[in-house]
Amino acid sequence: MAKRDYYEVLGVNKGASDADIKKAYRKKAIEYHPDKNPDDKEAEAKFKEAAEAYEVLSNADKKARYDQFGHQAFENGGGFGGGGMNMDDIFSQFGDIFGSAFGGGGFSGFGGGGQRRVKGSNLRIRVKLTLEEIANGVEKKIKVKRKVQAPGTTYKTCSTCHGSGQVTRITNTILGRMQTSAPCNVCGGAGETIDKKPADADAQGLKISEETVSIKIPAGVVDGMQLKVSGKGNEAPGNGISGDLLVAIQEVEHEKLQREGDNLHYDLYVSYPEAVLGASKEIDTVTGKVRIKIEPGVQSGKILRLRGKGIPSINGYGRGDLLVHVNVWTPKTLNKQQREFFETMINDEHFIPKPESTDKSFFEKVKDMFS
Repeated sequence: MAKRDYYEVLGVNKGASDADIKKAYRKKAIEYHPDKNPDDKEAEAKFKEAAEAYEVLSNADKKARYDQFGHQAFENGGGFGGGGMNMDDIFSQFGDIFGSAFGGGGFSGFGGGGQRRVKGSNLRIRVKLTLEEIANGVEKKIKVKRKVQAPGTTYKTCSTCHGSGQVTRITNTILGRMQTSAPCNVCGGAGETIDKKPADADAQGLKISEETVSIKIPAGVVDGMQLKVSGKGNEAPGNGISGDLLVAIQEVEHEKLQREGDNLHYDLYVSYPEAVLGASKEIDTVTGKVRIKIEPGVQSGKILRLRGKGIPSINGYGRGDLLVHVNVWTPKTLNKQQREFFETMINDEHFIPKPESTDKSFFEKVKDMFS
């Protein structure tokens, strides 16, 4: 089933401010919160849908990519973006947004009655892709060093917060007694502390482990785009949830093709005889070599358009074109016979330039192609 537009999910327009987006999400989240809708799968689905929309629209970078590329900026079947969020993700990232609507921020049935689940840190890597890989989509297997819980590590309930992950303080002010809650400074809000750990583990009971991660990259990504593999960052201690693996795309420059959005450009050089007599030329594309026909009398600057031979749109709106720029190559050296031939042709009517009045300029031709 196709995903709904994130703005539609939250009931806001594209010009909504950060405050309006947050307010709209809070309203939706409270409406469909599991505590208000026990055992209601439809409400749970809408709760997750609202959280996914807020995750994207509340982040300036993600929002910009969504506005430009839509859901395709995050979706590729590999766990990128907001897709596949679970309750732990939602409560760990956005739990504080509900305020006191549910018992001072507590969530029954999730994370231990108000316990805040700690999330591991994110990891960032850069993946280089050729134009061919970008055009067709690719699955990359990357070795990643990430922190995982060391075997033999055990945890115990924090004696300071007694497993709640929060400590409550009461202070006297001129307005009366004020009660405030904050994450426990001993366990960091996890509700647990280290009980036992092996010698090779750090203070949190974690150790570095190398893992091969499979990353499915959709066709049409652009240089600088960042994708996300959920749960493949560093693990968190105790019952925390893993961080994410952030994948930055780096486009490798092609030897013969230049990219411009979803379109590609190719410089084709033809000789004088080929320009005069016509020719059949083989050129490179991102899907293999193709042969094109050069008509007799072709002029330098001619642009041949091969439809659908460019890069697929990451939004799923078709595919770009390959624009072949014809350049007539002028020889720099001639033998005696060749020179004599061209000398006799200087004033020949067939060699005198005769641009027709109806001929359009190079820029007009390019403009017509995209109009």
